[in-house]
Amino acid sequence: MMNFIKQLFAIEKHPKKGLLALEWVMIGYWALTLLIVFFTYTKAANPDEMIWGRVRVAAITSGMWAVYRMLPCRLTLFLRITVQMALLGWWYPDTYEINRMLPNLDHLFAHWEQDVFGCQPALLFCKAMPWPVVSELMSMGYAAYYPMIVVVVIYYFLFRYKDYQRASFVVMAAFFAYYLVYIFLPVTGPTFYYNAVGIDNIVNGIFPNVHDYFNYYQDCLATPGYKDGVFYQMVESAKAAGERPTAAFPSSHAGISTVLMLLAWRTGDRRLFYVLLPFYVLLCLSTVYIQAHYAIDLIAGLVTGVALYYALMWIGKRVA
Repeated sequence: MMNFIKQLFAIEKHPKKGLLALEWVMIGYWALTLLIVFFTYTKAANPDEMIWGRVRVAAITSGMWAVYRMLPCRLTLFLRITVQMALLGWWYPDTYEINRMLPNLDHLFAHWEQDVFGCQPALLFCKAMPWPVVSELMSMGYAAYYPMIVVVVIYYFLFRYKDYQRASFVVMAAFFAYYLVYIFLPVTGPTFYYNAVGIDNIVNGIFPNVHDYFNYYQDCLATPGYKDGVFYQMVESAKAAGERPTAAFPSSHAGISTVLMLLAWRTGDRRLFYVLLPFYVLLCLSTVYIQAHYAIDLIAGLVTGVALYYALMWIGKRVA
């Protein structure tokens, strides 16, 4: 333990002078979205709040850089990266503030879902398996999303420190890649769309265009399943705290968790991979079960997750 504490505070011999690779990714996204806000200032619902939010993000990033430069050690690097990852929670609802200015596309995706599967899996999955044990397993899988991120990133920090910055870059860049898609592809997912148009329409294969409905209404369906379950309540609380009608296609839950599983495999520690594997499977299935995503969102998330992992690992080898 004492040796670990010494390592945390040991001054690095060759500290990074400029921004980290993951911070450059954030700055690129920051700059692009700031330009979008400026050009759509009169159409945006909360442009001043969005601009000042970005000012605060820049100030936080500068502050963490300064702390690291004053004491360049593992601990301050960890804090610097952790702060950027924590800010992902702020960037997520921000996608809604931009894409709400575009026409909603759920009617097209619900149509494609029907064409591909001949039904709406998000409507039928939970009805086919409504039992409390299945409901709780699905909710547990969905709730495992952020703990999986924490476990994989901290594992790299503790046991694969030389690859820590690269792994963190891959996770952060994957998030921002999905956020960029969500800005220009306003799809809310079944829980919002089904609620907006009515279940009867969905059952009858009618998928109305809701246009700018989600500019004014953000109500969604209650999560299906065992309402007295502990994990069910965790999912409902998370939805109430920060869910927005945005970010359905492709499923970042499926995509990011796929990136995490590939990172876990790359560590060489098969115990880490196999411990996470059941949570990964449940998480992917749960995206459709709890009606957060269409099945095509899940498939797209799996495919893009693999593609992003290999692309970003290649980039990360050169910049992180």
